[in-house]
Amino acid sequence: MDYNILIGGAAGQGVETLSSVFEKVLQRNGFKVFSIRDYMSRVRGGHNFVQIRFGDQELFSHADELDGIIALNEETVDLHIGRLKADGFVICDKQVAHADDRVMALPLMEVARRVGNARVSGSAALGAALALLGISATEVEAVYSKIFRPDIARQNAEAVLEGSKLVQPRYNLSLPGDNLSLPKNSLSLPKEGENILINGNQAIALGALAAGCKFYSAYPMTPSTSIMNYLASKMMDAEIVVEQAEDEIAAINMAIGASYAGARAMTGTSGGGFSLMVEGLGLAGMLEVPLVIAEVQRPGPVTGFPTRTEQGDLKFVISASQGEFPRMVI
Repeated sequence: MDYNILIGGAAGQGVETLSSVFEKVLQRNGFKVFSIRDYMSRVRGGHNFVQIRFGDQELFSHADELDGIIALNEETVDLHIGRLKADGFVICDKQVAHADDRVMALPLMEVARRVGNARVSGSAALGAALALLGISATEVEAVYSKIFRPDIARQNAEAVLEGSKLVQPRYNLSLPGDNLSLPKNSLSLPKEGENILINGNQAIALGALAAGCKFYSAYPMTPSTSIMNYLASKMMDAEIVVEQAEDEIAAINMAIGASYAGARAMTGTSGGGFSLMVEGLGLAGMLEVPLVIAEVQRPGPVTGFPTRTEQGDLKFVISASQGEFPRMVI
């Protein structure tokens, strides 16, 4: 079992929140989840999307073809329908005009207004998607309650329930009580395990803590900053020192000093910041001081694209700093 759903829209439409809720609902139902995010560096407008792959087996990468699209605006349909499978579906508001038979134009805004909050139309779309996939929505309100205050959480959960009803006649779903039932031939749910849902930077931070890291210094640079943020949130529990330096040069030298003093030390940055760290890397090599650097790559030279990711720095990292000394690039 392997499904790939894309949620897209403009910044400010709730793409991130909706995707996070969908991921948590999938995880609570026992699915393995792997998602990627693509967002622009702006507060409103543009095009953002999250691609969520899930199934009953371990997943280690994203997939190209899409089984479904939850489109919060027309641009999302236009940009991504070319990757949609022949038997896939698109869920969008009825105001979106698209001739493709796979597009299900539903009265999502009407549902949101009936619920009493025009901003919950995305939750109505999520409800329709869950119903189509045959995935239980019993955990939705619990997930929303951790994000919003109680009245807003209830409105979103109600929108999910009402949205699921929009596809009932077509897919013959029933709604016993407040929960979605599993229709015949729907996705079979694996047993719920003790799995957790984390992002890549949290995984790096947890790995550092598990390995005994006691000092982390960095200057904030997207997309590496959340490593520092997560470690800082665990300072008291893990007895780790987290220091925000004035720049990347200071950050790597602090980490080298901590390592020289006997602490397991680490720093993190992105491509432009690592360029500033190169001389410090050579210093660590000359001193034979162990050091871990998380280079969370962003595209482009100089400042590049701060909200995007790629693997363009690999050759640079392998050969950074003059001379020969041992290094491992993972």
